[in-house]
Amino acid sequence: MTGPRKPVIGLVLGSGSARGWAHIGVIRALQQAGIQPDLVCGASIGAVVGAAYALGELDRFEQWARGLTGRTMFSFMDFKLAGGMLKGERVIEFFRNRFSDRPIEALDMPFAAVATGLHSGSEVWLRTGSTADAVRASMALPGLFTPAQREGRLLVDGGLVNPVPVSLARAMGADIVIAVDLNADILGRHLRGPGANGAARLPAEAPENDEETAGWLSRLQDGFASLLPAPDPTRVRMPSLVEVVLASVNIMQVRITRSRMAGDPPEVMIAPQLAHLGLMDFYRAEEAIAEGQRAAEKTLPFLQQLGLGAA
Repeated sequence: MTGPRKPVIGLVLGSGSARGWAHIGVIRALQQAGIQPDLVCGASIGAVVGAAYALGELDRFEQWARGLTGRTMFSFMDFKLAGGMLKGERVIEFFRNRFSDRPIEALDMPFAAVATGLHSGSEVWLRTGSTADAVRASMALPGLFTPAQREGRLLVDGGLVNPVPVSLARAMGADIVIAVDLNADILGRHLRGPGANGAARLPAEAPENDEETAGWLSRLQDGFASLLPAPDPTRVRMPSLVEVVLASVNIMQVRITRSRMAGDPPEVMIAPQLAHLGLMDFYRAEEAIAEGQRAAEKTLPFLQQLGLGAA
């Protein structure tokens, strides 16, 4: 006579651009508590981190993320005017070459990514084929990255239809879902206030050990600002095109997440407080990882009540 079946634990990593480095901290907190997810899925940056985890490459991926600078991020920008500002090919080729691109079916744990069909608006679950291609499709934020092509379809960011894909984890067989929502506290918060000259400023809180990055980013932004007419101090600063696109996507994702969570809530929701991080602050991994770990540790007593981890 067999005992009760061990519940399948699913880890769901939500969208959120640079704030997605917090997912690394969440995974570290779960590992330290002795909690091992049986499957992982994600949308957008959640798919990126989830893929590294499922590939067994999280240690090297974390090391790479912690070492990012503004200059490094600029080197990944392959500009293109048709379909989006960036092609995204440099990022994905780096992922293939630096980490791995095994088929999803051959990964160390079950993995899936969410994308959106550009023409149909349908939710697309990517559960087979190239891991890197699935990640590329899931992170194709409209206006920023060009759509990805897969099996004759154009796919864009999965966060447009399912920012925290709990339903995908259920379909993969999860009994207990641990979900990470990166957008719970950021609605409208990443729009920068005006700097001394009225222009939008990059975050002043650049990493203390990265003065070169902070200086380079500041000079770059000041250079763009010098090309613009002098701002009227009596008027609200007009956000950039990228800020408008990202803020609009944020509004939509927050609303969609709330609606979908009401219909299919996870057993545990982890919500790092990341409003102080901009969506493009990829060089601030230290802060995001630390906050992800802190937020996950707060949920450990409840996880233990569910019979997960050490008592």
